[in-house]
Amino acid sequence: MRWAAVKLLASCGAAAFLAAVAAASVDDDLPDLGEEIESMASEVALELQRVCPPASPADQAAFDRCRRSLFGDSALRRSLAPRLLWGRRNQDPAAALKDTNLTQFAPDVLAGLYFSLFMFSGEHSVEYVERERMYLIRLRAGFRNRLPPGQFPYPFWHDEAKWGVYQAANSVLLWVEPKTARIVIAQFTERGAGGAVASTQAVGRKFDGKWMWMDGEGRIQPQVTLFDGLFRRDNPYLPKLDLAYRTLALRMRDAQCESCHMPNNPLPMRRLVLMHTPAHAAGEIARLMKAVREDRMPLDEAGIEQPLEGALKRALLESGGAFEALVKAAKEWEASQRD
Repeated sequence: MRWAAVKLLASCGAAAFLAAVAAASVDDDLPDLGEEIESMASEVALELQRVCPPASPADQAAFDRCRRSLFGDSALRRSLAPRLLWGRRNQDPAAALKDTNLTQFAPDVLAGLYFSLFMFSGEHSVEYVERERMYLIRLRAGFRNRLPPGQFPYPFWHDEAKWGVYQAANSVLLWVEPKTARIVIAQFTERGAGGAVASTQAVGRKFDGKWMWMDGEGRIQPQVTLFDGLFRRDNPYLPKLDLAYRTLALRMRDAQCESCHMPNNPLPMRRLVLMHTPAHAAGEIARLMKAVREDRMPLDEAGIEQPLEGALKRALLESGGAFEALVKAAKEWEASQRD
């Protein structure tokens, strides 16, 4: 497909496969927002070109500027659904999205930790994909593969194939629900039109089995997952948040949450939820608390729900509730600073 400023295709469609999307789209009388999606695609593409332009894949300052912009209010953030999915484009072009393993993220986490790892030229296209019943925005992109390890939300190189696709990526795909004009799925691929927006050389990295680690100066890594960027440095709730997360992490370990909610997807699950770092946990704490209250976790090896033992459940609910309240308070403080 030839890159264009905007390419509007197609007529009205029905609901996407996601349950939440389907629930919002069952009314056929709701309008298809094709023109609004066309406008949104152009606005998002130009914004990404402005705040995350092509640069050296090792340029830390360019990455920091991009990340700060995407963690804040932006056209991209306003276009993201309250919960959305992220992952590689399936190697099989005939595979449907519903058959693709994807990870669920809150919009701020996906925008600030993952989208910021890409650079964008502003080139994009829009089409309607009948099979998925969604619009697809293709953004020409490139990946910042030469940043220090602590700038990635987790060691992508734990999976050699995944790391290879990240490094060779030349496109980011945004799947948009036609009834809400919200992005519900985002993917990266190395099979887009044209080359990556910035030339790079592949970097070989070896995974040592650690998802978080201490660097040579005694600092916890990955640095980008320590609420860095998610909240301002003068947010008064940061010290309490750090302590609350440490307590929650211990309770999650006791409850065997790490047997499921890790980047290598041990079960594996079609829709993975990550809880292994402070930033990931902040984005998913409400979902965790709901699942624990309703005895929908943990899962056994067969994927069957196994309610927690009483004391473990109480401890997880207590620590999770404290962390959830602090995340809410910190976000409300951030919002008050923008008013």
